[in-house]
Amino acid sequence: MHEFARYAAPSTADEIELVRRHPFALVVSAAGQAPVGTHLPVIFPQRREIPDSWGDVTLLGHLARVNPQWRDFAVNPQVLMVFSGPDGYVSPSTYGYTPAVPTWNYAAVHLTGEVELIEDAATTLDVVEQTVLAMESQRDPSWDMTSSRAKFESLVEHVVAFRVRVRTAHSVFKLSQDMPADVRERVRDDVARSAPAGAELATLMRDHDS
Repeated sequence: MHEFARYAAPSTADEIELVRRHPFALVVSAAGQAPVGTHLPVIFPQRREIPDSWGDVTLLGHLARVNPQWRDFAVNPQVLMVFSGPDGYVSPSTYGYTPAVPTWNYAAVHLTGEVELIEDAATTLDVVEQTVLAMESQRDPSWDMTSSRAKFESLVEHVVAFRVRVRTAHSVFKLSQDMPADVRERVRDDVARSAPAGAELATLMRDHDS
């Protein structure tokens, strides 16, 4: 990922929070002639505190066993994980001046790391359950999986779990930082109305207004 100094993440904590809140990642590997990507949940372990830096962080994920990408992990353990936050088109109609050009506001984090396949069924089941806990923790009320554990156990043989030790982190938080304050306010109001993830994008812009 190419990083722009003027669109740097406000802090490492902001990168970590984006990954925590938007765990549905694009995981890219390359063991053959062309890279391969799968969209899947990648989470922080649920029995540890959320870290305040990327040092010594290990993330967890799983994919369907019928998906051959997990075999690539065994050949070349280097992976790229792309986490996307809210995004939205920015129309020049909000600027109040001309000539002007449109742009796109967004936040994204790219992590690279070394993937390790998890071989035993018990740990694989644990990763699946931790993934459920990670997502249910963001819901109120949250769903109690206790009565469904037998169902989970029956599906484990069809799943491949893995852990990724994070090595590098890069990000872009492009949130109209280079625009005057009055224009940023109009852009926030407009994307809140027009973008599919507009409410969240507007909140992110407001939270990181300089």
